[in-house]
Amino acid sequence: MFGIQEMLPFLILALGGALVVGNIAALVRPPEKRQKDTDLEQAPLVRSLVMAAIGLVASIWAIASLLS
Repeated sequence: MFGIQEMLPFLILALGGALVVGNIAALVRPPEKRQKDTDLEQAPLVRSLVMAAIGLVASIWAIASLLS
């Protein structure tokens, strides 16, 4: 049965992958129309790239942990 030690790399891989895909998708395809006046027209570039980079590092770490 899986314990927390075996499950942690899978959780980090899922979180990192979601960070990468979500932030890149927000940059590539912003919403067509704003729902509220307070919504941004486009995702902030630097913040999205930093979050995608953090997700990429986490994903690489998790894959390395799973393969070792």
